[in-house]
Amino acid sequence: MSDLQPVLIAGQWKAAAAADTFQVDNPATKQPLPAQYPISAWQDCDAALDAADEAFQTLSQLPPERIAAFLTRYAELIDANADELCAIANAESGLPVSPRLKDVELPRTSNQLRTAAAAAVERSWKQATIDTKSNIRAYFAPLGPVCVFGPNNFPFAFGGASGGDFAAAIASGNPVIAKANPSCPGTTLALAKLAFQAVQETDLPPATIQLFYHCNYDDGAKLVADPRIGATAYTGSRRAGLVLKEAADKHGKPIYLELSSVNPVVILPGALKERGDKLVDEFTGSCLMGAGQFCTNPGLVLVIDNAESQAFVSDTAAKFAAAPVGTLLTKAVETGLTVALQTLKEAGAEELAGGAAGAGTGYSHANTLLKVDAAKFLTDPLVFQTEAFGNGSLIVVAQDLSEVIAVIDSLEGNLTGCVYSDTQGSDDAAYAQLEPHLRVKVGRLLNDKMPTGVAVSPAMNHGGPFPATGHPAFTAVGIPASLIRFAVLQCFDNVRAARLPAELQDKNPTGKTWRLVDGTWTTGDVAS
Repeated sequence: MSDLQPVLIAGQWKAAAAADTFQVDNPATKQPLPAQYPISAWQDCDAALDAADEAFQTLSQLPPERIAAFLTRYAELIDANADELCAIANAESGLPVSPRLKDVELPRTSNQLRTAAAAAVERSWKQATIDTKSNIRAYFAPLGPVCVFGPNNFPFAFGGASGGDFAAAIASGNPVIAKANPSCPGTTLALAKLAFQAVQETDLPPATIQLFYHCNYDDGAKLVADPRIGATAYTGSRRAGLVLKEAADKHGKPIYLELSSVNPVVILPGALKERGDKLVDEFTGSCLMGAGQFCTNPGLVLVIDNAESQAFVSDTAAKFAAAPVGTLLTKAVETGLTVALQTLKEAGAEELAGGAAGAGTGYSHANTLLKVDAAKFLTDPLVFQTEAFGNGSLIVVAQDLSEVIAVIDSLEGNLTGCVYSDTQGSDDAAYAQLEPHLRVKVGRLLNDKMPTGVAVSPAMNHGGPFPATGHPAFTAVGIPASLIRFAVLQCFDNVRAARLPAELQDKNPTGKTWRLVDGTWTTGDVAS
């Protein structure tokens, strides 16, 4: 096993305690890439937890400027090595170097790191709060080592050693154990090397970043439940995520999951009458972009049956059939999409465009559009919400607004929900009726905009009710809010001033402290 790629544990690149090995296919060619990676035994996880626990004792006490220096330097190294990183990610994922990886995802990733650096210094995420009269003070502090399980569809921006969860965990003062997605281990390895270089250059604890590539289900469950772990962030399949959630919940360990979402889009009659042709293009572009491999892909579209919606359905089917077929990330994604679409068809959905797997280059599936009546959908809504991860979508045709609302009421939790309405007000009454039903089902509500893009904005919520995520109160995108997932609320009651954290002293370095003074909440320092 001497040819295996090394793991990074306790500041050392070393041979893994390997229980087995794996390779990755190039999805565009279906041929295996040469590098071999270890499937770590528990020994690696145990050693990483020990090192992370030790690193936390130092990292959590460092001035935030030191942490910010690391995040900023890491962002610089990512930008400086863009060509190499994108070449590796392209080979492992089939995602195009340009514009997807080099022009969009990689700059987003380095920007997230810089934004996290600014949040670390600014410290408003700590939500320092002081009751002056009672001399009770509280704030959010670092929680402990964080394990980040990265996905395969965003190897940079959501990656275990580089993405938003990584940035938020580090910015809030916690070391990260990065678990690579087995579809993109080489990309994660290349990023971890740069992260560790930045750790060394900025003199952070060596185990601030650690890396392993894969482990079995039992060891993964044991890892997220371990007493030494502070929290876990996971983006991936519902099946694996629920195994981890059960283990973490059983031992009282926070775990933040992004699991599945069909992202319902409601197109009201006035919008179709006003700009139906434009909506055909907008929906087709959103659904088929990146071969549909976005967690916010519009997988369920609701329309009310009339001449305009019938034209929308037929025109969209023609667009799907004529559009180029993209490459899927892995053989497993191809298989999963095929099975999901077959499940929907066996339940009663009609195939308007599509076909079999293998319609494009490498791992692929024909662009597929299905249709079902709302009444049929409501006979088995859980089956009709089967997530078809990839270039496929289901149109639900209702007879009236009450059926649209009934379908919405039957939905599980989702990351996003969208309503298209006309610009002249004819849909306003319908919007007012259905919006309260959709609002409680989704984390992010959109108007007249497909949900695919997830902007890096302080106001963004990339979360939602279960099973879209494991907890509806938190977001994986949107700094500084995303940092709170990896924090613990600490209270100081009548603690002497000199013993208080800087953020809770009457003269504090942030100017962001909330204070209860004479019955009134205010911000800033108490006047001397």
